[in-house]
Amino acid sequence: MTDTDREDRLYRLVERFYEKGRPDPLLGPIFQSAIHDWPGHIRIVADFWSHALFGTDRYRGHPFPAHMNLAFPPEAFDRWLELFAEAAAEILTPMEAEMAMSRARHMTKSFRVGLFPYTGPDGRPSRTMPR
Repeated sequence: MTDTDREDRLYRLVERFYEKGRPDPLLGPIFQSAIHDWPGHIRIVADFWSHALFGTDRYRGHPFPAHMNLAFPPEAFDRWLELFAEAAAEILTPMEAEMAMSRARHMTKSFRVGLFPYTGPDGRPSRTMPR
C-alpha cells in the first residue's frame, strides 16, 4: 500500500461523504448554502484529513472559523458523524477508518462546545447566553 493509495482513499472518502450528505434533509441545505466550488472544497477537505491523520503539510489553518457562521442545529453534528462513519467504513482500511473516526469524534465534540457553549431555557445547546 503506497502513500498515493492512501491519499486516493482519503479523496474518495470525502467524495463519498458528500455524496451521502448533499441529499440529506438535515445536512444538504447547509452544504448547498455554504459550498459553491465543490471540486475545490472536496480537495481542501481531503487535504485537511491528510494533514489530520497522516501529518502531511498540504493543509494549513484551522477548520473551526469556517464553520462559525453557518446556520445549523446542534443535531447536525450527530448526523455528520453518522454519515462520515458510513463513508469511512466503505472507503478506508479498518485501521484508517478507526483513526478517522477517532479524530472525527474529537472534532465533533470540540465544534459542538465551541459553537453551542450555552444551554438554552429549553435544555438544548445554544449559541447565545440565556438571560
